[in-house]
Amino acid sequence: MKVRTLKRHLIESLKSLKRNGWMSLAAISAVAVTLLLVGSFVAMLMNVSKLATDIENDVSVRVYIDLAADEKEQKKLETELKTLKNVDIVEFSSRESELKQVVGSYGNEFNLFQGDDNPLYDVFIVNTDSPESTAAVAKKAEALENVAKVNYGGATADNLFKTMSTVRNVGVIIIGALVLTAVFLISNTIRITIMSRKTEIEIMKLVGATNWFIRWPFLIEGALIGFIGSFIPVAFISFLYVTIYDIGTTYLSGTYFALLTPSPFLFQIGSAMLAIGIVIGAIGSSISIRRFLKV
Repeated sequence: MKVRTLKRHLIESLKSLKRNGWMSLAAISAVAVTLLLVGSFVAMLMNVSKLATDIENDVSVRVYIDLAADEKEQKKLETELKTLKNVDIVEFSSRESELKQVVGSYGNEFNLFQGDDNPLYDVFIVNTDSPESTAAVAKKAEALENVAKVNYGGATADNLFKTMSTVRNVGVIIIGALVLTAVFLISNTIRITIMSRKTEIEIMKLVGATNWFIRWPFLIEGALIGFIGSFIPVAFISFLYVTIYDIGTTYLSGTYFALLTPSPFLFQIGSAMLAIGIVIGAIGSSISIRRFLKV
């Protein structure tokens, strides 16, 4: 396409936006509302996925060492655990450390259990290379010598992994449905603006204008509507997310969990929303004008 022709199409698109002010505003509002829903849900889903990953990664296999095992047998057990498939890190926690954690969590009354009165075990804390490997590693660890018992949450952990996987999959489906809804709403809104110019399109066809010559101004107009409409939800979500992030960071302070940091997250989601706005605006125009080109 020649630069002069492109300039002409752009000018025509801008004139059309101004000439059909109320309809353009309706289309921009449709884009803004729909992308606000899409962007909010994407931001929520990505943070839920981040928190889910943090929770999954925090799940570890706790291997309780037999009280009768001596230092040499403990070292042997540690070596065997490290050589198991899918094992990432093996850390040792003594009976004394375990008791300190209990006291910190449940109160000073557990300070009575000191020295030989300490009923707790020495523990190897085993972290796997992926959450899905946890159950298999726990089963293999349970079969090793000098292991009193193994705990990794069992069915609770398995249900957690399944639930998080379901949340992610359902989230992707909902986002796809929202995007399709956006295309439908925008195409219907733009179709109304095009109907008011049906005669103009028919005249252009009759004097020999090609379909693409007629189509380009509408595609650019739809892209502009999408671009303008996406600015509002980008600004709103950015402001809202920074506020929620500050509150969430304070609430989650001292834990292993955290929300996605505003930078570069907001830049990424903002850029994606602007791109989606332009694309679905252009697609909506393309769908709407197709029937009017058959003169």
